[in-house]
Amino acid sequence: MRVVIQRVTASQVRVGDHIVGQIGRGLNLLVGIAPTDTAAELAWMARKCLDLRLFASPGSDRWDLSVQDIHGDLLVVSQFTLYGDCRKGRRPSFSAAAAPDAAEARYTEFVALLRHSGLRVETGQFGAMMQVDILNDGPVTLVLEREATTP
Repeated sequence: MRVVIQRVTASQVRVGDHIVGQIGRGLNLLVGIAPTDTAAELAWMARKCLDLRLFASPGSDRWDLSVQDIHGDLLVVSQFTLYGDCRKGRRPSFSAAAAPDAAEARYTEFVALLRHSGLRVETGQFGAMMQVDILNDGPVTLVLEREATTP
C-alpha cells in the first residue's frame, strides 16, 4: 500500500462539474492499493495517517500535533498510478497495482477505518476521472509505504 500524504489548508475533488469531496484544514491522502494488501496493511496505514505529527501547536514551529489533535479533515482519493512503473519504455506499467474490484474493496475498507476516528472524511469517486485541487500547506508532502509481510 502506498499513500501520499499532503498537509493542506483546503482540498477538493471534482468529477466533471460536480464537487464530490471537499475539506478544510487537514490531510489529503492519495491512496494506491497493491494486490497483496491485507487488513493488516490497511490498519497500519490508517493508524499512521491519523497519528503522524504533521501540525504545529499555536505559536510553535515544532510539529507536535496529529490530524486528530487538531480535529482536522481527511480527503481520501484512490490513485492506482502510485504503482506506475516507468523504468522501461515510454509508457508506465500498472501491473503492480491491484485489480479494480480488489482495489475498490480495500480502498473502501481503508476509508471506513479512517472514519472510525470520528474525523470528517471525504472521498473522491473510485475509478472516475477526477480533478483534485490541493492547497498544500508548507508544502508538506510525505510518501508512506507498507508492503504485506509473508507469514
